[in-house]
Amino acid sequence: MKRLSLLLFVAMSAAMISAQLYLNPQAPIEDRVEDALSRMTLQEKVAILHAQSKFSSPGVARLGIRGLWMTDGPHGIRPEVMWDEWNQAGWTNDSCTAFPALTGLAATWDPQLAYLYGQMLGEEANYRGKDVVLGPGVNIYRTPLNGRNFEYMGEDPYLASQMVVPYIQGLQSQGVAACVKHYALNNQEVNRHGYNVNVSDRALYEIYLPAYKAAVQQGGAWSIMGSYNLYKGQHACHNQYLLRDILRGEWGFDGAVVSDWGGAHDTDEAVANGLDLEFGTWTNGTTSNNKEYDNYFLADPFLRGIQEGRYTMAQLDAKVRNVLRLIFRTSMNASRGFGSMVSAEHVAAARRIAADAVVLLKNEGSLLPLAKDNSRILVVGENAIKMMTVGGGSSQLKVKYEVSPLQGIQAKAANVQYERGYTSGEKIIQDAIDFGEQLDDPRSPSQMIADAVEAACRADVVVFVGGLNKKPHQDCEDSDRESYGLPYGQDELISALAAANSRLVVVNVSGNAVAMPWLQKVPAVVQTWYNGSEAGNALADVLFGDVNPSGKLPFTFMQRLEDYPAHQYGAEGYPGVDNQVYYRDDIFVGYRHADRQKKLKPLFAFGHGLSYTTFSYANATISKKSMTYDGKVEVSIDVTNTGARAGKTTVQLYLSDPKSSLPRPVKELKAFEKIELQPGQTKTVRFTIDETMLRFFDDARHQWVAEPGDFVAHIAAAADDIKASLRFKLEK
Repeated sequence: MKRLSLLLFVAMSAAMISAQLYLNPQAPIEDRVEDALSRMTLQEKVAILHAQSKFSSPGVARLGIRGLWMTDGPHGIRPEVMWDEWNQAGWTNDSCTAFPALTGLAATWDPQLAYLYGQMLGEEANYRGKDVVLGPGVNIYRTPLNGRNFEYMGEDPYLASQMVVPYIQGLQSQGVAACVKHYALNNQEVNRHGYNVNVSDRALYEIYLPAYKAAVQQGGAWSIMGSYNLYKGQHACHNQYLLRDILRGEWGFDGAVVSDWGGAHDTDEAVANGLDLEFGTWTNGTTSNNKEYDNYFLADPFLRGIQEGRYTMAQLDAKVRNVLRLIFRTSMNASRGFGSMVSAEHVAAARRIAADAVVLLKNEGSLLPLAKDNSRILVVGENAIKMMTVGGGSSQLKVKYEVSPLQGIQAKAANVQYERGYTSGEKIIQDAIDFGEQLDDPRSPSQMIADAVEAACRADVVVFVGGLNKKPHQDCEDSDRESYGLPYGQDELISALAAANSRLVVVNVSGNAVAMPWLQKVPAVVQTWYNGSEAGNALADVLFGDVNPSGKLPFTFMQRLEDYPAHQYGAEGYPGVDNQVYYRDDIFVGYRHADRQKKLKPLFAFGHGLSYTTFSYANATISKKSMTYDGKVEVSIDVTNTGARAGKTTVQLYLSDPKSSLPRPVKELKAFEKIELQPGQTKTVRFTIDETMLRFFDDARHQWVAEPGDFVAHIAAAADDIKASLRFKLEK
């Protein structure tokens, strides 16, 4: 109805449209913005810069300018909440499709799936009348304890950049804005409102900003959300360096900067340093007729400051332009469709993305795929039955349905038994969502293990489904994990199952790496994610071979927590001392750190992922041995499917600069291509290297630099699996 009303309104009077340019959907947006701006009163201008409810901001009713409706994402459209409360509004028609959390999307290494993901999400947002999806998130994976890593795209800035751009393009193709978050340096949830990040400019530009830059300059993101933390002593939601100097000044961002909910703290900084839309500062509007919203930093305090001469009309108009531009791109975009919810196409897309996200970590003796016969399959573990769309903070969803791993396996096999094995205790009830899960178990932990072991002795194969969940201090907003190990005694349980049955498959469900002290005892290990509505079906598709696994890890699994560089510098490195966190790991995050520590062998490397088929690499070539600054070099390699099944793999290109004026990583990901091959088929994969791919950020000169000299192109199947290395020179 929202779209229909808009179309009828626009069509009512051609004469009115010609007189009121801002109402003409065919006119250039900048002309519409200036026309609308010229007609607004001072009070109307200030009003559109802040919230009027938990998730909406007003338009200008007098002029027929619509407001904006936000919704939490980034992997599904959040259910309706009360006007001023987080609790559910009690609707019965706001259940959505849950798509895989963004660690899962990143694990596909497939930009085409990222576009599909964004497109499907945009259709569901349109159906619900939402103008801005608060996502995707691209904060870099610095520590596996970060409770919000599951919402992000891994440890590598290039991978995150390549996946976020098509997501944004797919979403905004539906006339729904992406609000890329949390900008920037929000790499932990502990003390998230109070810690100040101390980081070198080099690490900022090389590691923590590239995905945001790509979102703006390549993806064309229409909005950006500031983060809670501080940088250089200023909150990120009104930060001169991040918002004015970099986002607007260096990158040319023309969209709206939105505060995270409660992320604004000061009118002077908000006015001067680039915040456009303020949300969530005080949200209980029920006690004084919603007047609390007028007390926001960009509300009456801003208005009074203008009237008293402390702030200028130019400062106000710059913000209003950004918000009007967002409105005309979204809520007053007459070309938007009507959308759909939980359609067959959305369900199919969710299942396809989820299956391609599953990573086969280990498969000794080709235990997987499982046979579709009358074998006795024992499924063990609470995560086999637990809903993973519930909890976790603002990304919690109210789904029409969620297929559990147990249900997915039962749909494929006839002889399936289940044992709990462990329990996490009480179920999660967040924002008054209660799906009626029964997770209590009267047995003691030792009895649950004993019962599972007894059943394992009788089974032909055991599938353990465990890992983390979305409770506080696991994968959850506003808290970090308290340890690297698995909770609820799972390590003991897995070891006991391995002793009872040698045909054991461990499925880890998480958004973070975990310790695996039992790894040598277990023949098959599968990493899956919070994979949404179709999680169970997608997992079963892979376990039984209907889908050949092709996911690759978007972050490194280290052996121990101490192997992560963020945890090698004491409390100053994480979680901080006296509200100060020091990124002494600098540019050496994830595999960059593992590479330079020659004795450090990861549990599973960045980019690792096995298949049910095998691939060979041969005939690596380079087009020439040297290139100029305005030239290019092409490298290629033949990849052959040498197995009996069709399968996909991701060919990865890393570049090395063996000698430079500043320390550089041993190698860095600079390109990748996911290919599908039939048995016996060969494909030549080609990568083109130009000078921009050879640069590092020289913080002394504040510029990107490519120094002449020798370089090496590594073609790889994973960060620790180099298939060919080719040398070339960059000439002066």
